[in-house]
Amino acid sequence: MIALARKTLVYEWRRFVPSVFAVGFSGVLLAMQAALVLGIFGSAALYVTASGADLWLGFAGTQSVNFGRTIGADVEMRLRMDSDIVAVEPYQWVDGDWRSAGTGAGTGTGGGVSIYLSGIATAPGALMFSRTLSGWQRARLRESGAVIVDRADLSTLGAHEGGQAWINGHRVRVVAVVDGLRGLGGANVLASLETAREIAGVDARGGATYFVAAVRAGADPAVVRQRLQDEGRGGFGAYEAWTAQEFARRSQRYWMLDTGAGAGVLFMALVVCIVGAVVTSQSLRTVVVGSAREYATLNALGVSRAALGRVVVEQSFWIGLLGFTLAALASAALLGLAAAYRVPVAINGLAVAACAVLVAALSLMSGLGAVRSVLRTDPATLLR
Repeated sequence: MIALARKTLVYEWRRFVPSVFAVGFSGVLLAMQAALVLGIFGSAALYVTASGADLWLGFAGTQSVNFGRTIGADVEMRLRMDSDIVAVEPYQWVDGDWRSAGTGAGTGTGGGVSIYLSGIATAPGALMFSRTLSGWQRARLRESGAVIVDRADLSTLGAHEGGQAWINGHRVRVVAVVDGLRGLGGANVLASLETAREIAGVDARGGATYFVAAVRAGADPAVVRQRLQDEGRGGFGAYEAWTAQEFARRSQRYWMLDTGAGAGVLFMALVVCIVGAVVTSQSLRTVVVGSAREYATLNALGVSRAALGRVVVEQSFWIGLLGFTLAALASAALLGLAAAYRVPVAINGLAVAACAVLVAALSLMSGLGAVRSVLRTDPATLLR
């Protein structure tokens, strides 16, 4: 009987095409929703994931990168005292107001835009944004008032490469643009530590928002982090240490679970799952109902209803497999299009596996629902 399922799919393929497209549509919805969730909330940890630091130290209880508070400069000394740490850098976070250059002088006459200004080290091989900046771009930040922005934010900021603007009343110049800096809640702007501190009006002796560090090869960042937590806090203020992975997850979890934006996106993901289940189930049920007389004939000839149920379940399996293949191709094309237009999307193996499992579950549940209609059918009624 199992061969009957495949032969039916081959010889009556037109009847099953809507079901395959329904499953594929559900798969595309799931994949796009997953990509948007990962892309949008992944940008909350951009500062961590785009940098090469193994450890982050910030104010105790910090929920997300953008909620950092100043910690003392002596924390840097504590880091340098650890034999497993080979590099330490301060990172200065500044909430700023960007005004594009206008016809007036002094502070710019363009509209204000909220930005996140990151003051980073400009030495060759520096840790912060090491996966985003090239050597020449980092070197350009050593110029007085130099900043770098994301290419996709140029229109929002009313800026252009080589143009001038004002941040909190301080004149700056866009010396380069890069891809991959788009953030959550505001435009990201990179500057040197000196420029950021001048704009923020703080002194280096007052500390920094964060200190980041790299550990020596072979050392476990989690072990070093625990040592910093257990041994070093006595006289160095209320700081907390995280590994890069921990701090990235902490920031993403905050925006995903503890904010209204995250709840809204997750609710939409649930709606997508429900819509996909309903569409797939109804489509497959329609196919089974359309074949009801054929099933009734087989049942009248002695084929058990359990065997007919197995045929429907295998048809669901093949429909799910074809639908997932179609969804994978369509999703790849849509993700490429989204990337070309700099839409914040991201996908990984775990998300793909989760989508595959959900598509399989939708197909199986739809098949089981269709089986119920087969098992409850009275052959005598259908053969009239």
